[in-house]
Amino acid sequence: MSFALQQQKMFPANHKTVFVLDHTPYFGISCENVLEFEFMKGRTPSFIPMTPISKTLWTSSLESAIEYCRIVWDLFPTGKLVRFFASDSIAHIINTWSTSQQSLNHIMNGCALLGVPPAHHSLRDVPPPDYTVLHGLRAALEVVCEPTDYQLEISKFIGGPVINRCRVICITSARDNESMNRLEEIFLKVLNQQNSNVSGKDKLLPINHCHLVIINTFPVTIESSVTNHAPKNLSPLLTTEVHSINAPLIPNKLSSLILEHYDLASTTVTGIPMKEEQSASSSANYDVEIFHASSAHTAILKGNPADSAAIRTVKEGLEYETVTLKWCTPRGVTGNELQNCTAMHRITPVDVNSRPSLCLINFLLNGRSVMLEMPRKAGGKITSHLLAAHGGEIFVHTLCTARSVLEDPPSISEGCGGRVTDYRIPDFGLLIKQNTLLPIKAKSSGERLKPLHRVKDRLFRTTKYWPLTITSTLLFNLKQYIDPVPALIVKDEMLDEDMYTCKKVFCNLVALEASMEPLHPQNSGQRMKGQKREEQYKAMWNELELFIRCNIHSKKHKMVYDCLCELHTFNFDEDKANGKQPKDLNETRNQLENIGPTKDENTQRASVIRATTDSPMSPPPLTNLTPPFSRQNSSKGSMYNNHRTLYEIFANMAEKSKTRPDFAGRQGDSLVAKLYPNLKSDDRGPRSDASKEME
Repeated sequence: MSFALQQQKMFPANHKTVFVLDHTPYFGISCENVLEFEFMKGRTPSFIPMTPISKTLWTSSLESAIEYCRIVWDLFPTGKLVRFFASDSIAHIINTWSTSQQSLNHIMNGCALLGVPPAHHSLRDVPPPDYTVLHGLRAALEVVCEPTDYQLEISKFIGGPVINRCRVICITSARDNESMNRLEEIFLKVLNQQNSNVSGKDKLLPINHCHLVIINTFPVTIESSVTNHAPKNLSPLLTTEVHSINAPLIPNKLSSLILEHYDLASTTVTGIPMKEEQSASSSANYDVEIFHASSAHTAILKGNPADSAAIRTVKEGLEYETVTLKWCTPRGVTGNELQNCTAMHRITPVDVNSRPSLCLINFLLNGRSVMLEMPRKAGGKITSHLLAAHGGEIFVHTLCTARSVLEDPPSISEGCGGRVTDYRIPDFGLLIKQNTLLPIKAKSSGERLKPLHRVKDRLFRTTKYWPLTITSTLLFNLKQYIDPVPALIVKDEMLDEDMYTCKKVFCNLVALEASMEPLHPQNSGQRMKGQKREEQYKAMWNELELFIRCNIHSKKHKMVYDCLCELHTFNFDEDKANGKQPKDLNETRNQLENIGPTKDENTQRASVIRATTDSPMSPPPLTNLTPPFSRQNSSKGSMYNNHRTLYEIFANMAEKSKTRPDFAGRQGDSLVAKLYPNLKSDDRGPRSDASKEME
């Protein structure tokens, strides 16, 4: 976490918020938004309708600011302080930083005592008072320098001054952009003056940064000349933004701003069954919107992008997005449900006075819980959240959408999404054992690579080519042909015996290819049915070449790779064009017998046997093997260097085709082959022996 982010979390700007409401005579005019009242269902001939009424600019501003405070104090009972100032000829203080005055009742009582905005001054012999919102803005900057109880505690804890950030929200009305710019410049000038006056005083804090939000409002029937502008930095100490809207839309604008100011998110609970007020026998589905901390949505929004996009919609008539979750069958709050909870945050309804919100809140306060489901675009749904009340407060619980830690762990064979089931599980277990970390002491302080770096390099090298599934490899399914090459190639340092063992395995493979013996994979990963033997060997050689090439990290590893390139060529198309033929079987067998270091002829054979053993006491089996496969070609070396005539090539091929002796009846015209010579014999022996003879 960066230092700037740590400071923002420790000293947030939303710790101090000051509302400056314009209380000048202009805000006493009507906002021209007519409200009609009709309390009678039917009209009689003598019925006189009520005269439509409309709110004033002051009433719209005050109600919106109070609703802003309600949401803040519902979600943050402590730590978030809001102050109110009403500005006309002077700045009227509505409340202080004291926690006892941070309540809606105190603010509404103070505003009731203040009353409506004053009327225009009509006395000609008395100069009119100086009605302006600047009185309130100047008072706001003064009170922001006062430390709160929280700031005093932090100052004692860190042993120094705290960073003083704040936000000022001013609801006023300006004529044009020039007047608005002048208001911002005056605010910046007062801010600098205030910091100058505070410097050197222990009981006051200078303002490190202030965020000024100006809402320019006007009646519905008037078009304002003030344009909006996004947040901009007038100085390192001041950031300003302007929103110009008519009075009835102030609540919508503050609802959008509060999400940014306090890092909140919106959730719409849809499909809530509720009985109709007029008819108790019928019910309808309603929606309720709630606000809460944005971290409650972190888990579902980081999941599948298609599912996240399906549940996120822009709120109609507003500027922010809401996440739509479906009502699920209510349950009682039990311990099993809460154990899978990953986060818990307070909630508050957006429309607190609506009947659906009231019914949902009462339902939760009565001890019931509500599960919320997130639909998936591909079909199905998943339970993502839980609404429940604890101690008279309602919380949203973010449930774990993955497997619970209380459940049995899933089998690795299930794969991702249950589709991949042929993972190389035994080989993966062997890979883990080979790369297990153990405590070790460094040999010397001047060692070139530390043990941790060596382990990382080894792990990178061994996993450079490591097929995950059985179907993606042929080489590792031919263990009976290539073992122990995979285990020897991944070693950090190869011995001479290891190098000779690898060469012997290569010669065995060449001999198998020369005799055109079919390959029989141990696992049923790759389907070999219908595949030509030449293609099988081609895939095997290419994969073996890639596996060894990815593990060349020493001189002897390079010698093993060069030996492979000398024994076999990997460009099959070029070989056919040049008329090259597979290595003769007898020649390959001769090389196989002579493999090993240069010694006397009498000891060569014994050296080969010793080189193929895993240890001095183990027998010399040449079985079990496991590498990966390669599709890249190598043109290094060739085993087809003998110059033979076309007749010799065809004669050699004819001899190879005779894998068994001809039938006796076809060896000559005078020869006669007798079928079933032992058919009439009295003593034919046991059945098993007879079957062997027939074979």
